[in-house]
Amino acid sequence: MHYVIHCLDHPDSVEKRLDHYEEHKAYLAKASIKTVISGPLLAEDEQTMVGSCFVVESNSLAEVEAFNRADPFAKAGLWATVSIRAFNKRVDNRA
Repeated sequence: MHYVIHCLDHPDSVEKRLDHYEEHKAYLAKASIKTVISGPLLAEDEQTMVGSCFVVESNSLAEVEAFNRADPFAKAGLWATVSIRAFNKRVDNRA
């Protein structure tokens, strides 16, 4: 099953994000669930990072929730809101 994880940072948290960025990347590289695609959400200026978005594959919502809670960004209190939803992927035009 695919899941979408949508996270919005607390306001003015770019420095906190950057402080934990390398640890976050290392965590994703060794994660127990497969990340299909992920990256930062951007502000209207299309440059300032204001959140995170992931599409992951997992056997259960509980596993995805545990994956998200263990993320260094979550442990640092970066995200003000987190939404996790099952996703029914119907189209994938990536080569």
